[in-house]
Amino acid sequence: MDPMTQSAQISSSQGIVDGQNSAAKDSKLSDSFLSSSPVSLIQSPQVKDLIHWRDPKKSGLVFGLSMLLLLSLAAFSVISVVSYLLLALLCVTITFRIYKSVVQAVQKSNDGHPFKALIDKDVSIPPETFRKHVDASLTYINRALKQMSRLFLVEDLVDSLKLAVVMWLLTYVGAVFNGITILILADILLFAVPPIYEKNKTQIDQYIDLARTQVNTTIAKLQEKLPGAVKRSKTE
Repeated sequence: MDPMTQSAQISSSQGIVDGQNSAAKDSKLSDSFLSSSPVSLIQSPQVKDLIHWRDPKKSGLVFGLSMLLLLSLAAFSVISVVSYLLLALLCVTITFRIYKSVVQAVQKSNDGHPFKALIDKDVSIPPETFRKHVDASLTYINRALKQMSRLFLVEDLVDSLKLAVVMWLLTYVGAVFNGITILILADILLFAVPPIYEKNKTQIDQYIDLARTQVNTTIAKLQEKLPGAVKRSKTE
C-alpha cells in the first residue's frame, strides 16, 4: 500500500476516534448537567413526596421554614437575615456546649466534646465532585450564551419576537411585584399546585390542551403574515 495512503487512513481513523471521544465527553457533560439541573431536582422522588404532601408533617415543616425565610428576606436585608440565622445557631451550639460541660463537671464524667463526632467528620469537597459540577455549570452557561446570541442577533425573527413579548410582559410584572414577592408566590404554588393537579388531573389536562392548541393556532397565523423571506428562513 502507498505510504501516503496509509498515513491518510491512519489520520482519518484517529479523527474518527477523537470525534467519538469528544461526543462521549459532551454526552457525559450533558447527562451531568441534566442530573444537577433544577428540573431534575424537582423530579426527584424526595422532592415529589414533599410537594405532593405524602408526609404532611415533613411537607408542612419545609413549607413553613421556606415561607419564614422568604418573609424574613422581604422584611429585612439579606445581611440581617443571614446574621440572625448564624447568631441563633451560635447561641444554640454555645449553650449546648456549656450545658454539657457543666453536666460533665457535676457528674465527674469524661464524655469529651459533645460535637466531637461532627468535628471529626470530613466536610471537604472531593476534587472530582467539584470538577463535575463546574463542568455541568459550564455546559449550562455555554448553552445560555448561545441561546442569547441567537435571540438577540435575531437568527429567528419569530423567536426574537416571542422574547420581546415576554420581556414586555415582565415589565408589568416588575411594576407590581419585586423578586422576593415572586419567590413567595412561587413557593406557595410549588406546594399548592401539585396536590390540586393530582386530584383534578383529567379536567386540568383538557384545559391545558385547549390553551396549547389556541396558542399554536395564533402563532401559525402570525407566521403566515410574516414576509416571505422570513417564512422561508423559518422553514429552512
